[in-house]
Amino acid sequence: MGLVKGKAAQPAGNTTSKPASCEELAAGLESADAAVRRHAAREIPACADAGAALVSRLKREEEIAVRAAILTALIRLDDPVATAGLADCLRSEDVALRNEAIEALKELASSGDRAGAVPPVLASLLADPDPDVRIFAVNVMESAPHPDVESWLIEAIERDSHVNVCATAVDLLCEVGTEAAIDPLVRLKARFASEPYIQFAAGLALKRIREI
Repeated sequence: MGLVKGKAAQPAGNTTSKPASCEELAAGLESADAAVRRHAAREIPACADAGAALVSRLKREEEIAVRAAILTALIRLDDPVATAGLADCLRSEDVALRNEAIEALKELASSGDRAGAVPPVLASLLADPDPDVRIFAVNVMESAPHPDVESWLIEAIERDSHVNVCATAVDLLCEVGTEAAIDPLVRLKARFASEPYIQFAAGLALKRIREI
């Protein structure tokens, strides 16, 4: 993958060697040496197309310390490529990677004016064919101070046929729901009349909203 040349910081303790170019940092991400990969991950965010290179390495990286450095770099980037790459990791069979991606997206979602790329991704994930991915999206929304979160959750409980997705959405609506959620919650209770948890959680959300 070609990266535009740019300056990168020198490794700690090195005051004489020339900073690595972006091409060298991209190559460093593929090094057999974990220390080299970790250093490259830390320095490459200053380069163009760094997001794609980091996401590609993240999906194959097995060293915990290197993965941590890559995730930190992706959070620093906070661009659409980095965010989409983290979201794609939610479909991974690697449970640890999925959890790490969720935590990284939560950090991005909670970062105020740096969270711009996250909400559109979350909205699209609510339409993902995999119910687990839809649940992960709701989990990330818990950290997203976005004005559309309630409407996304309402859409989920109105349209999603998977009881666990609806249950996760109701749990969050219990915290963020307003009067706009009352009728959808009543309809949800009727739709899942035989599901005890839905009855409990939706009832709790309705009680809280009506008492506000």
